[in-house]
Amino acid sequence: MLDLDLLRSFVSVVDAGGFTRASQRVHRTQAAVSQQIKRLEQSLGCPLFVRDGGGGRRVTPTEAGERLLAYARRILALTDEARQVVGQPGESVIRLGIPEDFAATRLTEVLARSMRARPKLRLDVRCDLSVNLRNELDRGDLDLILFKREIRERGGLAIWRERLRWVISARRSIDVRRDPVPLVAFPQGCLYRNRAIHALEAAGRTWYIAYSSPNFSGVQAAVSAGFGVSILPHTALVPQHRVLGARDGFPKVEDTELALLAAPSARPATQHLADVLAEFCAAERRLAA
Repeated sequence: MLDLDLLRSFVSVVDAGGFTRASQRVHRTQAAVSQQIKRLEQSLGCPLFVRDGGGGRRVTPTEAGERLLAYARRILALTDEARQVVGQPGESVIRLGIPEDFAATRLTEVLARSMRARPKLRLDVRCDLSVNLRNELDRGDLDLILFKREIRERGGLAIWRERLRWVISARRSIDVRRDPVPLVAFPQGCLYRNRAIHALEAAGRTWYIAYSSPNFSGVQAAVSAGFGVSILPHTALVPQHRVLGARDGFPKVEDTELALLAAPSARPATQHLADVLAEFCAAERRLAA
Protein backbone atom coordinates (compact mmCIF):
# COMPACT_ATOMS: atom_id res chain seq x y z
CA MET A 1 0.00 0.00 0.00
CA LEU A 2 1.29 3.47 -0.90
CA ASP A 3 1.86 5.84 2.00
CA LEU A 4 -0.49 8.84 1.68
CA ASP A 5 1.99 11.16 3.36
CA LEU A 6 4.64 10.21 0.81
CA LEU A 7 2.18 10.75 -2.04
CA ARG A 8 1.31 14.23 -0.76
CA SER A 9 4.97 15.18 -0.69
CA PHE A 10 5.44 13.72 -4.17
CA VAL A 11 2.58 15.79 -5.62
CA SER A 12 3.86 18.90 -3.84
CA VAL A 13 7.33 18.48 -5.36
CA VAL A 14 5.83 18.11 -8.85
CA ASP A 15 3.58 21.15 -8.47
CA ALA A 16 6.33 23.27 -6.89
CA GLY A 17 9.00 22.13 -9.32
CA GLY A 18 11.52 21.48 -6.60
CA PHE A 19 12.15 20.34 -3.03
CA THR A 20 12.63 23.78 -1.47
CA ARG A 21 9.23 25.19 -2.42
CA ALA A 22 7.55 21.83 -1.78
CA SER A 23 8.93 21.76 1.77
CA GLN A 24 7.24 25.12 2.42
CA ARG A 25 3.91 23.76 1.18
CA VAL A 26 3.95 20.62 3.36
CA HIS A 27 5.60 22.40 6.33
CA ARG A 28 8.64 20.12 6.45
CA THR A 29 12.35 20.68 5.97
CA GLN A 30 13.81 20.22 2.51
CA ALA A 31 15.83 17.27 3.81
CA ALA A 32 12.69 15.60 5.16
CA VAL A 33 10.87 15.97 1.84
CA SER A 34 13.88 14.63 -0.03
CA GLN A 35 13.98 11.62 2.29
CA GLN A 36 10.26 11.00 1.75
CA ILE A 37 10.74 10.95 -2.02
CA LYS A 38 13.62 8.49 -1.65
CA ARG A 39 11.40 6.21 0.44
CA LEU A 40 8.66 6.39 -2.19
CA GLU A 41 11.14 5.62 -4.96
CA GLN A 42 12.48 2.67 -2.99
CA SER A 43 8.99 1.28 -2.40
CA LEU A 44 8.19 1.52 -6.12
CA GLY A 45 11.59 0.41 -7.30
CA CYS A 46 12.18 3.25 -9.76
CA PRO A 47 13.29 6.92 -9.83
CA LEU A 48 10.47 9.45 -9.89
CA PHE A 49 12.45 12.64 -10.57
CA VAL A 50 15.32 13.84 -12.69
CA ARG A 51 17.51 16.14 -10.58
CA ASP A 52 19.30 19.04 -12.21
CA GLY A 53 22.94 19.85 -11.69
CA GLY A 54 22.26 22.57 -9.13
CA GLY A 55 21.89 20.55 -5.98
CA GLY A 56 18.49 19.17 -6.91
CA ARG A 57 16.65 22.41 -6.30
CA ARG A 58 14.81 22.05 -9.61
CA VAL A 59 13.43 18.67 -10.59
CA THR A 60 11.21 17.21 -13.29
CA PRO A 61 9.28 13.92 -13.10
CA THR A 62 10.55 10.89 -14.95
CA GLU A 63 8.22 8.89 -17.18
CA ALA A 64 7.36 6.73 -14.17
CA GLY A 65 6.79 9.89 -12.12
CA GLU A 66 4.36 11.25 -14.68
CA ARG A 67 2.42 7.98 -14.65
CA LEU A 68 2.28 7.98 -10.85
CA LEU A 69 1.14 11.62 -10.68
CA ALA A 70 -2.35 11.00 -12.08
CA TYR A 71 -2.91 8.09 -9.69
CA ALA A 72 -1.53 10.03 -6.75
CA ARG A 73 -3.93 12.92 -7.33
CA ARG A 74 -6.89 10.55 -7.60
CA ILE A 75 -5.90 8.61 -4.48
CA LEU A 76 -5.48 11.79 -2.42
CA ALA A 77 -8.72 13.31 -3.73
CA LEU A 78 -10.70 10.15 -2.93
CA THR A 79 -9.10 9.95 0.51
CA ASP A 80 -10.04 13.55 1.32
CA GLU A 81 -13.55 13.03 0.00
CA ALA A 82 -14.00 9.87 2.07
CA ARG A 83 -12.85 11.66 5.22
CA GLN A 84 -15.27 14.51 4.60
CA VAL A 85 -18.22 12.24 3.91
CA VAL A 86 -17.55 9.90 6.84
CA GLY A 87 -16.62 12.70 9.21
CA GLN A 88 -19.73 14.74 8.45
CA PRO A 89 -22.40 12.52 6.86
CA GLY A 90 -24.47 14.20 4.20
CA GLU A 91 -22.14 17.18 3.84
CA SER A 92 -20.98 18.08 0.35
CA VAL A 93 -17.78 20.06 -0.23
CA ILE A 94 -17.36 22.26 -3.32
CA ARG A 95 -13.97 23.75 -4.16
CA LEU A 96 -14.61 27.03 -5.97
CA GLY A 97 -12.05 29.25 -7.67
CA ILE A 98 -12.78 32.90 -8.48
CA PRO A 99 -10.74 35.87 -9.76
CA GLU A 100 -9.47 38.21 -7.08
CA ASP A 101 -11.65 41.13 -8.22
CA PHE A 102 -14.82 39.09 -7.59
CA ALA A 103 -13.81 38.43 -4.00
CA ALA A 104 -14.43 42.10 -3.18
CA THR A 105 -17.86 42.32 -4.84
CA ARG A 106 -21.39 41.38 -3.83
CA LEU A 107 -20.51 37.83 -4.87
CA THR A 108 -19.27 37.04 -1.36
CA GLU A 109 -22.70 37.95 0.03
CA VAL A 110 -24.43 35.84 -2.62
CA LEU A 111 -22.24 32.83 -1.83
CA ALA A 112 -22.76 33.20 1.92
CA ARG A 113 -26.52 33.40 1.43
CA SER A 114 -26.46 30.30 -0.75
CA MET A 115 -24.50 28.40 1.89
CA ARG A 116 -26.95 29.38 4.65
CA ALA A 117 -29.79 28.03 2.50
CA ARG A 118 -27.96 24.70 2.12
CA PRO A 119 -26.51 23.83 5.54
CA LYS A 120 -25.07 20.53 4.32
CA LEU A 121 -23.03 22.29 1.66
CA ARG A 122 -19.51 23.42 2.57
CA LEU A 123 -17.62 25.81 0.32
CA ASP A 124 -13.84 26.03 -0.12
CA VAL A 125 -13.18 29.29 -2.01
CA ARG A 126 -9.80 30.15 -3.54
CA CYS A 127 -8.92 33.49 -5.17
CA ASP A 128 -6.11 33.64 -7.72
CA LEU A 129 -5.09 34.63 -11.23
CA SER A 130 -7.26 32.99 -13.87
CA VAL A 131 -4.36 31.04 -15.36
CA ASN A 132 -3.71 29.44 -11.96
CA LEU A 133 -7.40 28.66 -11.42
CA ARG A 134 -7.60 26.88 -14.77
CA ASN A 135 -4.52 24.82 -13.96
CA GLU A 136 -5.98 23.81 -10.60
CA LEU A 137 -9.24 22.74 -12.25
CA ASP A 138 -7.32 20.64 -14.78
CA ARG A 139 -5.32 19.04 -11.96
CA GLY A 140 -8.52 18.12 -10.11
CA ASP A 141 -7.86 20.54 -7.24
CA LEU A 142 -11.01 22.61 -7.94
CA ASP A 143 -14.59 21.64 -8.81
CA LEU A 144 -15.81 24.92 -10.30
CA ILE A 145 -14.09 28.09 -11.49
CA LEU A 146 -15.08 31.54 -12.64
CA PHE A 147 -12.15 32.77 -14.69
CA LYS A 148 -11.01 35.14 -17.46
CA ARG A 149 -9.87 33.73 -20.80
CA GLU A 150 -9.40 34.43 -24.49
CA ILE A 151 -12.58 34.75 -26.52
CA ARG A 152 -11.45 32.06 -28.93
CA GLU A 153 -11.48 29.34 -26.26
CA ARG A 154 -14.35 26.87 -26.20
CA GLY A 155 -16.45 25.27 -23.51
CA GLY A 156 -18.08 26.61 -20.38
CA LEU A 157 -21.39 26.51 -18.54
CA ALA A 158 -21.84 30.25 -19.13
CA ILE A 159 -19.83 33.00 -20.83
CA TRP A 160 -19.84 36.80 -20.63
CA ARG A 161 -17.87 39.31 -22.72
CA GLU A 162 -15.42 41.55 -20.85
CA ARG A 163 -14.85 44.94 -22.45
CA LEU A 164 -11.33 46.14 -21.74
CA ARG A 165 -10.28 49.78 -21.50
CA TRP A 166 -7.03 51.72 -21.24
CA VAL A 167 -7.25 53.80 -18.06
CA ILE A 168 -5.24 56.53 -16.38
CA SER A 169 -5.70 58.79 -13.38
CA ALA A 170 -8.40 61.39 -13.85
CA ARG A 171 -6.70 63.82 -11.48
CA ARG A 172 -2.93 63.21 -11.85
CA SER A 173 -1.51 64.49 -15.11
CA ILE A 174 0.71 62.13 -17.14
CA ASP A 175 2.06 62.71 -20.63
CA VAL A 176 0.50 59.62 -22.21
CA ARG A 177 2.04 60.32 -25.63
CA ARG A 178 5.58 60.13 -24.31
CA ASP A 179 7.55 56.88 -24.41
CA PRO A 180 8.28 54.73 -22.56
CA VAL A 181 4.74 54.24 -21.26
CA PRO A 182 4.59 53.57 -17.49
CA LEU A 183 2.41 50.49 -16.97
CA VAL A 184 0.46 49.50 -13.88
CA ALA A 185 0.08 45.75 -14.23
CA PHE A 186 -0.78 42.45 -12.67
CA PRO A 187 1.89 39.70 -12.38
CA GLN A 188 3.07 37.71 -15.38
CA GLY A 189 0.43 35.34 -16.71
CA CYS A 190 -2.41 37.85 -16.43
CA LEU A 191 -4.44 38.40 -19.62
CA TYR A 192 -4.68 42.15 -19.01
CA ARG A 193 -0.93 42.51 -18.67
CA ASN A 194 -0.36 40.53 -21.88
CA ARG A 195 -2.94 42.63 -23.71
CA ALA A 196 -1.29 45.89 -22.68
CA ILE A 197 2.24 44.84 -23.63
CA HIS A 198 1.29 43.29 -26.98
CA ALA A 199 -0.90 46.25 -27.96
CA LEU A 200 1.81 48.80 -27.18
CA GLU A 201 4.53 46.85 -28.98
CA ALA A 202 2.27 46.34 -32.02
CA ALA A 203 1.80 50.11 -32.11
CA GLY A 204 5.57 50.65 -31.98
CA ARG A 205 5.57 52.07 -28.47
CA THR A 206 7.97 51.26 -25.64
CA TRP A 207 6.95 50.61 -22.04
CA TYR A 208 8.13 49.72 -18.55
CA ILE A 209 6.41 48.32 -15.46
CA ALA A 210 5.96 51.23 -13.05
CA TYR A 211 3.79 49.36 -10.54
CA SER A 212 2.86 45.70 -10.19
CA SER A 213 0.24 44.19 -7.90
CA PRO A 214 -1.56 40.82 -7.74
CA ASN A 215 -4.67 42.55 -6.38
CA PHE A 216 -7.31 44.48 -8.27
CA SER A 217 -7.58 47.03 -5.49
CA GLY A 218 -3.83 47.64 -5.73
CA VAL A 219 -3.94 48.19 -9.50
CA GLN A 220 -6.99 50.44 -9.24
CA ALA A 221 -5.37 52.54 -6.51
CA ALA A 222 -2.05 52.82 -8.36
CA VAL A 223 -3.81 54.07 -11.50
CA SER A 224 -5.85 56.56 -9.46
CA ALA A 225 -2.67 57.85 -7.79
CA GLY A 226 -1.01 58.49 -11.14
CA PHE A 227 1.62 55.73 -11.26
CA GLY A 228 0.80 55.01 -14.90
CA VAL A 229 -1.51 53.44 -17.44
CA SER A 230 -3.30 50.12 -17.16
CA ILE A 231 -5.89 47.91 -18.86
CA LEU A 232 -8.98 47.04 -16.83
CA PRO A 233 -12.43 45.65 -17.60
CA HIS A 234 -15.14 48.29 -17.74
CA THR A 235 -16.73 46.81 -14.59
CA ALA A 236 -13.57 47.68 -12.61
CA LEU A 237 -13.40 51.38 -13.52
CA VAL A 238 -13.84 53.90 -10.70
CA PRO A 239 -14.57 57.67 -10.78
CA GLN A 240 -10.84 58.39 -10.29
CA HIS A 241 -10.07 56.78 -13.66
CA ARG A 242 -10.12 58.31 -17.14
CA VAL A 243 -10.52 56.12 -20.21
CA LEU A 244 -7.90 56.54 -22.95
CA GLY A 245 -8.48 56.03 -26.66
CA ALA A 246 -6.96 56.39 -30.10
CA ARG A 247 -6.74 60.16 -29.79
CA ASP A 248 -4.42 59.65 -26.82
CA GLY A 249 -2.18 57.32 -28.80
CA PHE A 250 -3.51 54.05 -27.37
CA PRO A 251 -4.72 51.31 -29.73
CA LYS A 252 -7.94 49.43 -29.16
CA VAL A 253 -7.46 46.19 -27.23
CA GLU A 254 -9.31 42.96 -27.90
CA ASP A 255 -11.91 41.99 -25.31
CA THR A 256 -11.60 38.95 -23.07
CA GLU A 257 -14.40 36.89 -21.59
CA LEU A 258 -15.49 35.63 -18.22
CA ALA A 259 -16.36 31.93 -18.23
CA LEU A 260 -17.83 29.47 -15.77
CA LEU A 261 -16.28 26.02 -16.00
CA ALA A 262 -16.91 22.86 -13.98
CA ALA A 263 -14.87 19.70 -13.59
CA PRO A 264 -16.07 16.73 -15.67
CA SER A 265 -16.99 14.89 -12.46
CA ALA A 266 -19.08 17.77 -11.08
CA ARG A 267 -21.88 16.69 -8.75
CA PRO A 268 -25.45 18.12 -8.61
CA ALA A 269 -24.46 20.43 -5.74
CA THR A 270 -21.73 21.91 -7.93
CA GLN A 271 -24.20 22.47 -10.75
CA HIS A 272 -26.54 24.26 -8.33
CA LEU A 273 -23.72 26.59 -7.28
CA ALA A 274 -22.87 27.15 -10.93
CA ASP A 275 -26.46 28.30 -11.51
CA VAL A 276 -26.13 30.76 -8.61
CA LEU A 277 -22.90 32.17 -10.06
CA ALA A 278 -24.35 32.40 -13.56
CA GLU A 279 -27.35 34.36 -12.30
CA PHE A 280 -25.10 36.72 -10.33
CA CYS A 281 -22.74 37.39 -13.26
CA ALA A 282 -25.61 37.95 -15.69
CA ALA A 283 -27.17 40.49 -13.32
CA GLU A 284 -23.85 42.30 -12.80
CA ARG A 285 -23.31 42.53 -16.57
CA ARG A 286 -26.79 44.00 -17.07
CA LEU A 287 -26.11 46.65 -14.42
CA ALA A 288 -22.79 47.58 -16.00
CA ALA A 289 -24.17 47.78 -19.55
